Amino acid sequence: MGNSLIDITPSGQACGATIRGVDLTAPLTADVVAAIRSAWLEHHVVAFPDQAMSDDDLERFTVAFGGFGDDPFIAPIEGRAHIIAVERRAGETSPLFAENWHSDWSFQATPPSGTCLFGVTIPPIGGDTLFADQHGALDEMPADLRARLDGKMAVHSARGGYAPSGMYGEADQRSDRSMAIRPSDEAMATQLHPIVRAHPETGRLGIFGCIGYMIGIEGMDDDEARDLLVELYAWQTRDEFVYTHEWSSDMLVMWDNRSVLHRATGGYDGFDRLLHRTTIAG
Repeated sequence: MGNSLIDITPSGQACGATIRGVDLTAPLTADVVAAIRSAWLEHHVVAFPDQAMSDDDLERFTVAFGGFGDDPFIAPIEGRAHIIAVERRAGETSPLFAENWHSDWSFQATPPSGTCLFGVTIPPIGGDTLFADQHGALDEMPADLRARLDGKMAVHSARGGYAPSGMYGEADQRSDRSMAIRPSDEAMATQLHPIVRAHPETGRLGIFGCIGYMIGIEGMDDDEARDLLVELYAWQTRDEFVYTHEWSSDMLVMWDNRSVLHRATGGYDGFDRLLHRTTIAG
């Protein structure tokens, strides 16, 4: 699908598109912002190659799409309140960050609508980001599984990742991790969200979140809930719903946390990798 203001090339996979014909190092007109938003809502993940953006440019772009989300548990980079470094040094041995499927900060009362990630230092191999289309996953879901999910509220929490006992907790703090992760007891809090819900802008039904940040289902005992969440996870991350994104330096990627899950991949040991990230308020 084209738009006279921007050039849109769909990935040909489950979701995702590349956008050219716009300069993100300059302020965007309202018409161009609207055209990008339309493509973002349709394709869920949009990539802008060859954009030599500064941190100022990244912040200005983020604000154009709704302002900054609240990013807990990770310290921002020096001199910026809203930019996080997603970083891994060449020799680092700590477990890969964000390796499990998730929707960013789904444990918040108002999770971010989107995430922006800019490639500063991109290795020559590996480091793809995977995205799973949760509208497509719901559309294709077997009726019996869907019947067990409709109307259910999932319990979301950051405890598995960011509590002192979590994956990025006190033990991880003793590793060689380069990222500025700050675990906290605040990660023990819980938040309810519908498992099947309408996208707030398009109205299209989709699945929101997955096991990891989802730690239970309201009104269901723990074992039964875990079994159902594991079954859901196996379905919602199937290959046919996944877009594999390949990075290049000076590329900005913006995705819709309300429509997709995402996860990081490795395969670049021996190379530095650095991306700058912002979230767009929900």
